Amino acid sequence: MSAPHVASHEPEAAAARPSTGLLSRINAVVARIGMYLSVSGLLVIVTIVFYQVFGRYVLNSSPTWTENLALVLILYVTLIGAAVGVRDAGHIGMDSLLVMLPDHLREKIELVIHVLVALFGIAMVYNGWILGASVGTVKIPNLGLPEVVRYVPLIASGALIVSFSIEHIIALLRGEEVVPSWN
Repeated sequence: MSAPHVASHEPEAAAARPSTGLLSRINAVVARIGMYLSVSGLLVIVTIVFYQVFGRYVLNSSPTWTENLALVLILYVTLIGAAVGVRDAGHIGMDSLLVMLPDHLREKIELVIHVLVALFGIAMVYNGWILGASVGTVKIPNLGLPEVVRYVPLIASGALIVSFSIEHIIALLRGEEVVPSWN
């Protein structure tokens, strides 16, 4: 004889359907491009640092431009990568606390979180623009590039974070789920 089936008293979480709106389709492509650019930038940074170390210790002549270029590229890699992390839910979160909440309360808190993240993205765009404009005529030593190139990733990342947060807000309101770009 088989054991009787015992019904669970835990509510089953309904699986949200994937978000298929225009913004989600655009953001998925943009996030994937951002990931490829970040990985490519990371490889370029490794190459530049290797060249600098090789020049310093093997050739006894360290190139002067490598450090500044690596520092600029680090800004692009980290900020664009962080924006993609916001879309793909790779950012630091308090999921362990949220899963203990009832569904209706969890969704409201998630909405508040995405609104706050979008506001942070707006602050990044605004302040990056102000800071970039303040150094627009200054050149980066040994590169000859305008100092403003250091603030472009801050502005771009902020704009991406706003777009990705809006995507999450729309998906939450529709009962949908944003599918990560790596899927």
